[in-house]
Amino acid sequence: MNFTGAHILSIEQFERADIQRVFDVADAMEPYALRRRMTRVLEGAILGNMFFEASTRTRISFGCAFNLLGGEVRETTGFESSSITKGESLYDTARVLSGYSDVICMRHPQAGSVAEFAQASRVPVINGGDGANEHPTQALLDLYTIRKELRSRGRGLDGLRIAMIGDLKHGRTVHSLCKLLCLFDKVQVTLVSPRELAMPEYLVEELRKVGHSVVVTDDLPQSISKVDIAYSTRIQEERFSSKEEADLYRGRFRLNQSIYTQYCEPNTVIMHPLPRDSRADANELDNDLNQNPNLAIFRQADNGVLVRMALFALVLDVVDQVDKSARDVGWYNALRTHQG
Repeated sequence: MNFTGAHILSIEQFERADIQRVFDVADAMEPYALRRRMTRVLEGAILGNMFFEASTRTRISFGCAFNLLGGEVRETTGFESSSITKGESLYDTARVLSGYSDVICMRHPQAGSVAEFAQASRVPVINGGDGANEHPTQALLDLYTIRKELRSRGRGLDGLRIAMIGDLKHGRTVHSLCKLLCLFDKVQVTLVSPRELAMPEYLVEELRKVGHSVVVTDDLPQSISKVDIAYSTRIQEERFSSKEEADLYRGRFRLNQSIYTQYCEPNTVIMHPLPRDSRADANELDNDLNQNPNLAIFRQADNGVLVRMALFALVLDVVDQVDKSARDVGWYNALRTHQG
């Protein structure tokens, strides 16, 4: 893949060598993400952050990553603050805003909308999530997290054992992650969900087509007993026709410390794309897991900055210039000493 000037719209764009390239650059970004060093390599560049659907981590993570490389961020959040409410098309929006930006990150509730926007954009567009379709940067940071967690134990990604749990029908993060896992060898995938919220069949077939072992089940305890990664997801209420329909499935697959101790191997890593739903009737990852050293959800979120910094550096072709504009950080920052 030639990253320079490219849109990042789908995991299907990537080959295994491309993933390794992203991860190598992400590793090199760590001193900047931890504020040990600072760089102004994108000074003067502008990120257009366009989020037409609710977001905390993804939106701020993209902005933080761009700021850490020295660039500036301009944001549009919600349809109500956009001329789309006046009938403006995605084509017109793309033509105008790409004249104001050097790169655009976009989230939109309709599947395929970001790709449609990118066709009219004059600058690279990165998909921050399009409906229930894909979330490519989340899949990249998820796999980067898995790689880091397993590498500390002398393991690689080939032969990975992973359980994906929850709303697998609407969860764009697990859709993209499944596509990404197809680039690796001998992966064992267990898909845990109510039958009505099962992983789309075409993704199950893609996993099997490349030789992966796939088990589809609604039995949580047995599914997490022999895995490296337990990847939990929330019920995607915003994808249902009503709250009442979502409530039918909420709280069905809860993981807490007692269940973890009883069924999981001692080093099973717990992941979640966040936000986790901490309401009493949901609580898919209980707060009593917060002190479990294998709870990787906050390391996962931190890794999102590294991966998104890497993508910006690759797409804007400044990887070899990052260190040239680097200097020491003068202010106090606890990140340099507390990496949790």
